[in-house]
Amino acid sequence: MEVIRQQEFVNQYHYDARNLEWEKENGTPETNVEVTFQLVNKDEEQKATTMVAVLQFMIVREEFVISGVISQMVTIKDRIINEPCEFSQEEVEGLAAPLLDMLHRLTYEVTEIALDRVGVNLEF
Repeated sequence: MEVIRQQEFVNQYHYDARNLEWEKENGTPETNVEVTFQLVNKDEEQKATTMVAVLQFMIVREEFVISGVISQMVTIKDRIINEPCEFSQEEVEGLAAPLLDMLHRLTYEVTEIALDRVGVNLEF
């Protein structure tokens, strides 16, 4: 599968220090990471599909919660995709990899500054 990628785009990235008192009254947030695909164009003539890969996340750690959305426009050459379920797990992971890399980079840098120590490396 040949993939042409545009630059990753950080739609939202939010860092919050944990407020355990607030959480007692309002509930504890839960970690959730999801990748979805939004179809932009199917070009039957060129046999190419353009879509946006979207990473939505909320990651809860002991000291902080990060949340946001990172996206990337991708064109898949020589293949028409009608539904995201047509991707294999390996293809989904490949399409999501740059988004996860951006999330790792952002989190490392922000936590290094916010916590005034070596940044946090996310693992998943």
